[in-house]
Formats: sequence, C-alpha cells, structure tokens
Amino acid sequence: MSLLPEQRYPSVPELVESAQALAAHRPGLCTLRQVGVSRAGRPLLLLSMGHARRAVLVVAGAHANEPVGGSTLLALAERVLHDRELRADTSWHFLLCADPDGASLHVTPTPRSLFDYHLGFFRPAGPEQPEWSPSVLPPDRLPPETRTLTEVIDELRPYLQISLHGTDLGGSWIQLTKDIPGLAEPFAKSAAELHIPVETGASDAAGWPASGPGVHVMPALGAGAAYPSMPDDARHSTWYHAHRHGGLTAVVEVPMWASDLVDDRAPHPAPAAAIRRLAHRLRRDAVEVEQVLDEALPRLAGVDGPLLRAARWVLELVPGLVEDWIHTPPADTTMAYVGSVDAFARRLPMRSAAMLLRVLQENDDRAAPRLEQLVAAWSDAFAVRFRARWVPLEHQVEHQSRTVVAAALHARDRDG
Repeated sequence: MSLLPEQRYPSVPELVESAQALAAHRPGLCTLRQVGVSRAGRPLLLLSMGHARRAVLVVAGAHANEPVGGSTLLALAERVLHDRELRADTSWHFLLCADPDGASLHVTPTPRSLFDYHLGFFRPAGPEQPEWSPSVLPPDRLPPETRTLTEVIDELRPYLQISLHGTDLGGSWIQLTKDIPGLAEPFAKSAAELHIPVETGASDAAGWPASGPGVHVMPALGAGAAYPSMPDDARHSTWYHAHRHGGLTAVVEVPMWASDLVDDRAPHPAPAAAIRRLAHRLRRDAVEVEQVLDEALPRLAGVDGPLLRAARWVLELVPGLVEDWIHTPPADTTMAYVGSVDAFARRLPMRSAAMLLRVLQENDDRAAPRLEQLVAAWSDAFAVRFRARWVPLEHQVEHQSRTVVAAALHARDRDG
C-alpha cells in the first residue's frame, strides 16, 4: 500500500511526512534525523532502519528534474520495514532528498506530456548539483548539500550507495563504480516484465565497459573521457566517495516516458556522419535560444537566480560538446547509441529554453511567447521521434525498487 494518496510524484514535504509516519510507527526500528541543511536552510533528513553495521545508503532527489526517486524511496522503505530478511544483517538508510532547494523549483508532479514536464522544468547548473559539484569545484567551495552527503557516507561507511535517478524519455540503465556480478540478469528480467526498455547505448555511459545490457561499469581514473569538453567527471563525484570505505555506488535510471528505440543493438550504417549531423543541429538549436536570451538580457537587468544560471550554464556546454561530436570517433556505433546522442542533443537546448522561459514569464517579458512555442515544438518533436509512451508510475517505482534490492543482495555477496 502506497504512503501517497494518489499516483503522482511526491513533494519533499510529503516525503518528510511519510518518513515521520514510518518512524513513529516503528520507533524501535526506525529513526528520522536531520543530518544537514541546504543553502536555503531546508533540512536534509535521513531515515534509518535497523542497527547493523553493514549498511546500504539510498539517495533520492540528487537531480530536481528526476522526481521518481522520492516515490521509489518510500516504496523501498516500506519493503524494508516489512521484510526481515532485507534487514537481517544490514541497516538501510534513506536520504530523503539530496537537493530540496532544487526540488522546490521543479514543479511538475503529474506531467501529462513532455511539454507539460518542461513548463515546470528545473535542473541546477553543475556546480550547484550535490553529487556533481566535487568534479567541478575545489573542496573549499562545495555546497552544504555535498558536504552533508559525504559526511553521511563517512559515518555509515556503506558497502553500497544507491543513487536514484530518472530520465525524461528513453529506457532504464545502471551505472556502477565497481561491477556487481549477477546484477544484469534480475535487472533485465524486471525491465522485461514491466515493459520498460533497457537503454543499451546510453550516452551518459559512453565508452564505459558493460557487464550486461544496460549495466555500465565506470572506467578507472586515468581513462580518457568520451566527451573531453564536459566539465564534470563521474569519477570525481560523490559516487566515488564510498570507495574510501571499501564500498561502491550504483546509479539506477528509469524513464518517465519509454522509447523502444533505445534497445536497438544493431550496428548503425554511418555513426560518425550521423553524430556530426546531430552536432550541427545542437549548435543551431542552441543559437536559437541564445538569440532570445541576448535580446531579453537588457530587459532583465538585475535579474539573477538558479533558473537563469542553469539556463546559461547549459548553453555554455554546447560549443565544446559540438566539437567533441564532430572530431571524436563515436564511443559506440550501435543504433541505440546514436539514438541516445540524438536525445541528448535535443535535451540540452530544450532544457535551457524551458528554464529561460520561466524567467521570462516571471518578468512578463515580451519574448516569452516565442520561447514557449519553441519549447512546445521541440517537446512534441522529441516525443514523436522516439515514439514516447508513458511508463505508469507504479512500474517506474517497482522496477527501480527491484533493481535496488537486487543490487543490495548481489553487492552483499560480493562484499562477503
């Protein structure tokens, strides 16, 4: 039985209310405590179940635009509460939301379409993202959310950290900082049963070895990056912090809308040429957003905030990424990989445009209607190109929950 009254993504206050109810129901087993505060002073809360030293840490809400993690966290907490075997020799710890400030700005709990999703879109600039900031900022400038997360990892010393992520349109995949033998089979079985495609060529994991379809293992430090211009590097993120204590991290991605095109492992007939075309389209689309921004900036004098910072940060990524795609051989040559690059090339300008649109609307700027038409057209084209179909929320949550439990059990066996 769900702790939520309806099938929608929970807000952070709803997550807190549900966690408080669990802790009150089983006070001898569950504790809810504040482990830090966000930049805006919002509490960072950790729900713990069990008292064993061997620990699993589950992190939700690292990316504001990926709200499925909160739903999955509640489902997992209920499962652990009622399954003695899962907590027989393992304590489970749930960080309710790693970025509550960001979550307060992403405002589509029940998106009806990709356009609707983008009308309320927010994803912070890289230096403001809790998991990614260590890869782009010096240690003395890390945000409090990042410091809290690493302090929790140091305290719990988890053998497994699970970060719950989601994608707007595509398939499901896993990123591992170390391999978990045996995980690929239950992951694939769950995806098949719930009619969720496995994303076999995810551009997020370009060039990484795979231990099974959709299960990608991060290369060791020192290995070359598939996209050299990208400022962040997963190997410097908080995902790797668990390695200090002999642990590892699994990042579990699940889609809101599915595309059956992302599991096409057939060779692409001309991958380099196709990616060059996508690079040129990315540059063209980004320029269109930049033109609106440049025109509106004089009218936005004195306006600043996370939405505008994030919109500009995304646009700053584009020139280097275009050069990477034009001049670097493809990290993968399958139809699925080229499709994933296509989706990535669509997301960047669309996300920047969506966040800039919100800024323009808040300031009643005359350029807002033009930008809204652009976001609408790009959202519709994205859905049509990838034949988007909504994944029922209960399927998103069930698949992510199953994968987390399978990862915990297989990693425990690996850990000995």
